[in-house]
Amino acid sequence: MALPLLPGASRDRNIGKEKFHKSQHWGYCNNVAMLVGEDKPGIGGEPLPGQKLKPKYSVFPEGIGSDAPAWVAFDKQVLSFDAYFEEEVPDKNQELYRIRHCKIYFYLEDDTIQVIEPQVKNSGISQGTIVRRHRIPLPPPHEDQFYTIDHFNINIEVILYARRYKIIDCDQFTKNFLRKMGVRLNPPAGRPDDPYTKERQKILDSMKPLRPYERIDTLKQFLEHNGHILRFFCVWDDPESMFHDPRELVLRYYLSDDTIDIKEIIPVNSGRDVVPLFLRRDKLPKYAPTGLYQPGTITSRTVLNVFGKLVGNRSRYILDNRKTGAVHQEFYRDSDLKIGAVINVWGRKIMLCDCDEFTKEYYRTKYGIEDFTPVSYKAPPPPKPEKTFPPYTGFGSEEDSLCSCMGLLPKPPQKDFKKFMEKDRSGMESNILRFLAKLVTDSPIDTDRKFIISYFLSDDTISVFEHIQQNTGILGGKFLERGRIKKPGQELFKSEPSEYFKAQNLFVGARVCFHGHNFLLVDADEYTFNYMEKHANEFSVADVGVILKKLKDIAESRSREVRQVFASSDPEHSKVIEYDPFRNLIVSITDGAFSEHEIMTLGRYYSVKDEYEMDLHFLLSVAQEQLKKNSFENFEQLSAVLTYNDREKCGVLPHEMCRTICKSFKLPVADDDLQALLTMFEDDHKQVEYKKFVDGLNWRENQIPAFQTIKVPLKNEDDWSGQPPSLPVKGIKYLPLLDDLFGKEE
Repeated sequence: MALPLLPGASRDRNIGKEKFHKSQHWGYCNNVAMLVGEDKPGIGGEPLPGQKLKPKYSVFPEGIGSDAPAWVAFDKQVLSFDAYFEEEVPDKNQELYRIRHCKIYFYLEDDTIQVIEPQVKNSGISQGTIVRRHRIPLPPPHEDQFYTIDHFNINIEVILYARRYKIIDCDQFTKNFLRKMGVRLNPPAGRPDDPYTKERQKILDSMKPLRPYERIDTLKQFLEHNGHILRFFCVWDDPESMFHDPRELVLRYYLSDDTIDIKEIIPVNSGRDVVPLFLRRDKLPKYAPTGLYQPGTITSRTVLNVFGKLVGNRSRYILDNRKTGAVHQEFYRDSDLKIGAVINVWGRKIMLCDCDEFTKEYYRTKYGIEDFTPVSYKAPPPPKPEKTFPPYTGFGSEEDSLCSCMGLLPKPPQKDFKKFMEKDRSGMESNILRFLAKLVTDSPIDTDRKFIISYFLSDDTISVFEHIQQNTGILGGKFLERGRIKKPGQELFKSEPSEYFKAQNLFVGARVCFHGHNFLLVDADEYTFNYMEKHANEFSVADVGVILKKLKDIAESRSREVRQVFASSDPEHSKVIEYDPFRNLIVSITDGAFSEHEIMTLGRYYSVKDEYEMDLHFLLSVAQEQLKKNSFENFEQLSAVLTYNDREKCGVLPHEMCRTICKSFKLPVADDDLQALLTMFEDDHKQVEYKKFVDGLNWRENQIPAFQTIKVPLKNEDDWSGQPPSLPVKGIKYLPLLDDLFGKEE
């Protein structure tokens, strides 16, 4: 019960109210002032006393679903109803009315309705869209309102523009949606049949076609085997040819329609005309040729005249399922083709000699055939005569003279361009093997001369430079022009190509003869040692496995003696010996069977590695200097990407992930320096603390002063002066060597 409006006893009804706007109820229609807002609310949008507002759109229950607007929440959601309507057919005795079935679609996003009639064959009616999609008003007297979701249910009638539609059913989505809306669904109604359509269907079912048809369905075979072709290699011994030479053919059997075509393989310079096909694609009869048939003799179906000429000129034909009097032809199938079989191709006897892998797998799977031994039909080719070349004349190079014997038009010799591109200088990879050498001579003047022999891997050329020494009376510099050098002791004028020095012929301790000058290779630069050890499969003197096997074969019988010799060379029991005693021991054990390079390889492999302790400040200083030179300032973005990849927000990331992210930012830091920096910032679990890493690289905010001296001198191969080092290695751990040779001592 509401309180009366008495002074002091009534509450303020505007408390908490925020809207006080006034709706416009008056306006102009056709320039006449009139009341246009009969249904408009009062102040603040509240309804007037006694006023009931009519909903303009469908009202959905609150608290169910999302709070998004209808055009978002119900996007692409449509209610589908099955309906029909009766249409009167005037001036026609066969039918008085017609039942037309249709679909009613209600779009939830904007309450629009669409009516579509499915196409019916031979209906004679322009079917399709009956009512285009739009909002449809209710029938009078409520034509000022529109259809909403509340007006639809099963087994009810709706009137759309004076046409009465009977809704008989709906799809499952529509049923579920209406149940969620609180609508109690009616049971589905029956679907009536159109009497005229039903009568026409009876007439069509009772009619017999004047021309009987027999359906031959080959679609399944086509879909299963489209593109599947059996290929056989055949031979036809043509008896009418002049020389009775066999003709090579390729038979293709198409599994999609059981057709065959044959193509002839015509050899080069055979004198025969090239034709596209030996036999065009078609079904191949087994017993051909059998003569020509009259037109109409061979048909796909057979009919019988059941009346004959008994009833005037009328005739009655029916389909003959037994095919009485039909001409039957047998065609080749896949079961008739096999290796060694002879088939008849329009009077020509062709033998199947071989087939491809797909054909073998097909017969192996379908027919269980395992024997696919090919039939040999070709005579073995005659051996090619060995091509002999005249001896070298002495003019030009041997390769150039040989090219003049290869054809009428001489061409310059071809270079190995692929090898040149792979072994040419690229960045810090020079692909040049450099050795220090001295002359093997009795002359005291030439004994102290030093030479640098450079072998270029890109084209197998060699150049020799002499080291300049003061007050020797010998002018140093270029000693031998770059070029390929023949091995000594070869005949000059011969047909076989000469042998040249290869990279495998050059190693420390080797003796080589270049144009009458004998050289002894006494040392090599660091790049040469590293390259040969990296490509140990090409250089046996740098292959530790080969050297150990060779040493084991020599010293295995006196293993105890060898252990005692090594132990006596280490009186302090430090398990490390110097290089000179190690070299002397290997030479004495092998009796000089090992070259100097092999001994150096063993020493380098088992040497004590120099461990340099990297300084973090030095590395950061070098990295910041590189970043500053390349104007790299994307530290915030780098930190953001690292933080984004840290899904657990623990402040650390794996080493490889940090390296990949830095590479994606094209960080201008060498890969070795980047790996060392990331290792410096790793925690106990080998995870990189990326925030400290980025802060250390940020030269804008945390600049580190540059170092004036370098603690670890960098060695550049181009600065090698050719001076032999005092010792190749400092110390050698001999116990791992003995364990690899003879096994661990018990």
